Amino acid sequence: MNRLMTCVAILGLASPIWAQGDLQATNNRLDLAGSVLSEIMAAPDKGIPEEVLEHARCVAVVPHVLKGSLVVGGENGRGVATCRTANGWSAPAFFAITGGDWGLQIGAEGVDLVMIIQNDRGMQRLLSSEFQLGADASAAAGPVGRHASADTDWKLDTEILTYSRASGAFAGLTLMEASIRRDDVSMNAMYGHDVTSGSVLLGEVAAPAAAERFLNAVRSAKAQAVAQGN
Repeated sequence: MNRLMTCVAILGLASPIWAQGDLQATNNRLDLAGSVLSEIMAAPDKGIPEEVLEHARCVAVVPHVLKGSLVVGGENGRGVATCRTANGWSAPAFFAITGGDWGLQIGAEGVDLVMIIQNDRGMQRLLSSEFQLGADASAAAGPVGRHASADTDWKLDTEILTYSRASGAFAGLTLMEASIRRDDVSMNAMYGHDVTSGSVLLGEVAAPAAAERFLNAVRSAKAQAVAQGN
């Protein structure tokens, strides 16, 4: 009985420590995602075109998806997303990505992934608990540069445009069959157990102070694209 009581006491003390660690990791991911987006948009002629950002319904960033020669599992392939609302960009929601065909990106160290959700259909996928690129949501490599060519079909039916940055090079990425699901650990650490991804991305939840760097990077991306396009 004494041993059982001791174990319960230890677990009770450890739970707040684990929760605090999860929150710190989530905050770090927000900062890193903001840095990734800012660095990409600061590269002349190599950012996301102004027209794509103008058309964006949501923006999602996954820092360091790959390591070594394998796609990392959901524990490390974690990202953050925000969607447009009537009052600007929403508080961030957290998700994990696993699997997928990465083509030439396999073998790269620390690939950053950016996804531009273009329409309401794509946004609805993001609001769901899990979906698969290519099967549930149409995806294509996004155009890169100061401007997106008007004679391409990048904004017609494709729900999600995908990009990657590896070894300093930024380009559109054809990513298929990757599974995207809600990151329960990060969502619970940031908002508690009763908050859904949908309520966050629809603007029903206030953005935490820790999200400001990431949200500022999203807000500034359009301005950076416009400045480079002139």
